[in-house]
This record gives sequence, C-alpha cells and structure tokens, in this order.
Amino acid sequence: MAAEDSLQKGLAAQKAGQPQQAADLLGQFLKEKPDSVPARLALAKSLADLNKKNEALAILDEGLAKTPDNVPLLLAKGGALAGLERREQAIEVFSQVLKLDPKNVEALKERGESLNYLGRFPEALADLNQAAKLAPQDPWVFNKRGMVYFCQGDYQKAVADFSQAIRVGPDVPHSYFFRANIYLHHLHQKDQAMADYRKGCRLGHPLSCRELEKLGGKADK
Repeated sequence: MAAEDSLQKGLAAQKAGQPQQAADLLGQFLKEKPDSVPARLALAKSLADLNKKNEALAILDEGLAKTPDNVPLLLAKGGALAGLERREQAIEVFSQVLKLDPKNVEALKERGESLNYLGRFPEALADLNQAAKLAPQDPWVFNKRGMVYFCQGDYQKAVADFSQAIRVGPDVPHSYFFRANIYLHHLHQKDQAMADYRKGCRLGHPLSCRELEKLGGKADK
C-alpha cells in the first residue's frame, strides 16, 4: 500500500470510529513519513482512544524531539498529560504554548481546566476570562469557566456560564447536562433540571438520558 493510501485510509478509519485499524494504518504511514505532524497527531489520538495513553504520549514526544516548538504537538501533549492526570506537567506544557502564542485559546482553556482540577481557582479564572475575551463564541470557554465556579460553590455564576454556553452553542449537549446537575442537586429546581436533561438527551448525551429516566421523565422522540 502506498504511503498516502495508508494516511487517507487511517484517517477514514479514525473518523469511522475504528481506532485499532486507524492506529495500524497511521503507524505504517509514520514509519515512512516520520515528519508528518498530521499523521502523528492522528496516531496519538487513535492510541488514546484505545486507552494506550502512554504510547500516545511517546508518539508526541518523538515528534517534539525534532520540533520542540510545534504548537499542535504541544497542545496534544498537554492534553495527553491531562488525560493521565499529570496535571502539573500538563500546565507546564500549556504554559510553553502560551509563551509561543499568548493568544492561543485552546491552551488557555486547557490550562484553566487543569488549574481548576488542582484547586488553583484564581489562576484558572484568569485563563478562562482571557479565553472568553478572545473567543466569546466558544461554548467550551464558558463550560470550563462554569466548572470553576461550580467547584467553588458559586452556583449562580456557574449557571450563568452554562447558560451562556447554551446561547453561543445550543447544540452542545454537555452544557445542558452541567446546568441540569446544578438545578437538581444544588438549586432544587427539578422542573428546570428535567428540561435540561431532556434537551441534552435529545442531542445524544447518554448521561442526560439516564438522569432524565431516573427522575421519571421521558426523552422526546
């Protein structure tokens, strides 16, 4: 099989939800074309999907050994470290990205999330506030900032951010799920929670469907 065929078929397998086939094909391509950043990123993703997170990290590190300032590879490495719960190291990598590109929204979002996991709330909010200024139409900026407020027990601000996420990205089911959990467990507004779980379920979010069923509701057909 020609190298380019391996790449295209590997990417197609990844898109079709066949991570093992994708990993085999992309690994074959990368042996012939080791400098291909798109293939390296795709292979790392397929390995992560197979729960081979350490192997995914090694693939990214191989690329970074040659191009240490490659922003896409650094972002992927930060995500891989976060997935391994190596949050301090993830923060260091996202900080490296921000030194190279101070307005990189993905790095701000992801560093903010890792800072939140470590309970460093003021730093997390600083990153996510900056991300909100740079990308006010990105629902995940507000979802991640909403989680910071939630972790601090500021449920009203959390609801406000999840509501903003819904306004700018009404097709993102997670926003409804996050807001519903606060309505149900902290603000004791069952009807609003059920409405949000129903919307999340309609958008294909299985946890929303499960919570709606537990409350005695039914998903829209």
